[in-house]
Amino acid sequence: KIAIRPFANHTQQYGLEDKFTLAIQSEFNRDGRYQITTEDPADGIVIGDITRYILEPLSYDANHVPTEYKLSILADVTFQDKVKHQDLWKEAGMIGELRFFAASSGLAGQMTEVDAQQAIWDQLSRDIRTRTFEGFSTVTTSTGTYNPASTDNTAPPPMPDQEPPAPSPTPVPY
Repeated sequence: KIAIRPFANHTQQYGLEDKFTLAIQSEFNRDGRYQITTEDPADGIVIGDITRYILEPLSYDANHVPTEYKLSILADVTFQDKVKHQDLWKEAGMIGELRFFAASSGLAGQMTEVDAQQAIWDQLSRDIRTRTFEGFSTVTTSTGTYNPASTDNTAPPPMPDQEPPAPSPTPVPY
């Protein structure tokens, strides 16, 4: 059983946390492997904070009206094992980005800011589901790779027992 704690919103954009939390709940329900529940009976909890919301114009029309934008949303996300009282994975700065044309531009790929937000919620919720179900041992973060089995980051990786076989020469067709 998995609980999804309502996300915190540390941006100036109102209501992002509710939409993101609902998108994550929908993604886990759609997958169907685990039951979504409250925190008390849950075995694991998804915890997160929306930390940045950046909407930047990329191109303008002749009247200096933006026609293309890039929306970036950053979140800190943790999946906590409630039974063992430890974090199974944690990713600071998980990013969702989307370039889109403004709805008023008349160009292909046009969408509103709300539509772009929803596309990012869908992308991030899939990433969170994937990391939760398939990425317990290795998760890529903004600082590299998180591997809870390895505590000594200064030691070189283990060497293979033998050299890999050399590739055979590719025959030339002429």
